[in-house]
Amino acid sequence: QVQLVESGGGLVQAGGSLRLSCAASGRTFSRNSMGWFRQAPGKERDLVATISWNGGSTNYADSVKGRFTISRDNAKSTVYLQTNSLKPEDTAVYYCYRRTTQGIDQWGKGTLVTVSS
Repeated sequence: QVQLVESGGGLVQAGGSLRLSCAASGRTFSRNSMGWFRQAPGKERDLVATISWNGGSTNYADSVKGRFTISRDNAKSTVYLQTNSLKPEDTAVYYCYRRTTQGIDQWGKGTLVTVSS
């Protein structure tokens, strides 16, 4: 069974940067699109960014366009989310996921990003 493990979260001042990582086990990583959601306290889980199986296509929520960059390294079975120019409203637990042709079938446990003003 595929497992996703996020890392890289932490406390950062507004304007700072963090690089989140999501390491996947299993041999089918390179076949699937991946992405990141986030959930702020008291709010619903929102889609942040997606990336196709080969990295050739990416999409971002309007709120993070120009500040966040999603990428992947299939040789390392890892997807990344570079977060720059962080704002207090970016504070949330960030979850990575795997999407197959059947839909999202795997979630990580999340990594907390806290942005102080």
